[in-house]
Amino acid sequence: MKIKYLDLQKINSIYSDELKDAVGKVLESGWYLRGEETARFESNYARYIGTRYCVGCGNGLDALFLILSGYREMGIFDDGDEIIVPANTYIATILSVVRAGLKPVLVEPDISTFQISPAAIEKSITRRTRGIIPVHLYGICAWDERIEELAMSNSLKVIEDNAQAHGATFNGMKTGSLGDAAAHSFYPGKNLGAAGDAGAVTTNDPELAEIVRILANYGSSEKYVNELKGVNSRLDEIQAAVLNVKLPYLDKENLRRRNIAEKYIAGIENPNIKTPDLRLYEGGVAHVFPILCENRENLQNYLAAKGIETLIHYPVPPHHQRALREFRNMQLPLTEKLHREELSLPVSPVLTDEEVNYIVEAVNKF
Repeated sequence: MKIKYLDLQKINSIYSDELKDAVGKVLESGWYLRGEETARFESNYARYIGTRYCVGCGNGLDALFLILSGYREMGIFDDGDEIIVPANTYIATILSVVRAGLKPVLVEPDISTFQISPAAIEKSITRRTRGIIPVHLYGICAWDERIEELAMSNSLKVIEDNAQAHGATFNGMKTGSLGDAAAHSFYPGKNLGAAGDAGAVTTNDPELAEIVRILANYGSSEKYVNELKGVNSRLDEIQAAVLNVKLPYLDKENLRRRNIAEKYIAGIENPNIKTPDLRLYEGGVAHVFPILCENRENLQNYLAAKGIETLIHYPVPPHHQRALREFRNMQLPLTEKLHREELSLPVSPVLTDEEVNYIVEAVNKF
């Protein structure tokens, strides 16, 4: 048996005719940027997430950067202000802070949830702290009432990195609507994936939404009139059309992902493997299913020999990346453990029960 980690061709074939029709209509229209499809997606996605505003942009990194830059334009953030981020995230979260002229403060996760630790956040707050970026890593909800309390008591902005958690919930509310603003990535491999790069910002703040929209369009709200030092980061009509087709399927596909995660948790009994707690999937969407194994490389090679493709999220922690060498002397043992032991099993809406059972059996025999 051969099992891909993520079979995008098979996933997209489910709505192939709808996609071809939607993209064809955009091509025939002759209007490829800032048109009806983008406006429709922004409206649809804001309604889905539960926010007043959604602003499409080029990708998830840009979405974070635009939020941070928007707060700078509003006078809320300034040079060197500190933004607390999880140390065990994808590097894009941290790059957005650096790129915005702010200082990322890396904190350890809660090893039982893989998410940023509220206790670690509290210890890291200083007089220069202005914001927190919780990352809903692996499609598991990182939100915690303690984060909200810390933000309120210290007048901090909470910016969700929702790149991996479209449709996840906390107490009935969607991630992406819990904080002051949220960044979303629609990279093709995400639960809601475009046919290329795409992203969005969601918020209930009308001023921030308007500034983000202006910043993403060269700092302009009127053609050839530039009010701010902006960038070019716009959601194009083709990607918006693709997302409009796929959004109605998202909850059903997330349900299947959760079902697979539950099967893994119930079925994997190998004492050498640590699986996530089942409770993490009550509101989670299983973008990634992470397991921990001290002999990760041997396990990955063993599964590959069985025809099972796996990935590592992520092999090198951000503070060990050359691009962030200013953080290389930090001691982050929990983060390093996760990056050293994490292995991602296949999880997608097109994975069959037979394939899931085959994977469980293989892992148990390792």
